[in-house]
Amino acid sequence: MYAVIKTGGKQYKVAKGDSVFVEKLEVKPGDEVTFDEVILVNDGKSTKIGTPVVEGAKVVAKVEKQGKEKKVVTFKYKPKKHSHTKYGHRQPYTKVTIESIEA
Repeated sequence: MYAVIKTGGKQYKVAKGDSVFVEKLEVKPGDEVTFDEVILVNDGKSTKIGTPVVEGAKVVAKVEKQGKEKKVVTFKYKPKKHSHTKYGHRQPYTKVTIESIEA
């Protein structure tokens, strides 16, 4: 059984027991989070596709940790002008483990 959920403006294909890195959620590690925006549910026999979401479906997950990804470095310069700029960015994330899919 798997489902496609939407969170943080992105879509993720998840199954029970999967660990997924999603955009940062305002929850503490160890808490449970429920994803109500389920776009698709497949139970092995049939597939339910939502318009835009599947009614009554939800995915329950446990928050493992909060963190930041590796730094992405951007370097901009203008040749012959002695002008350069270096930027760094670390995207925050939340790691969740899928506990159940209810359709």
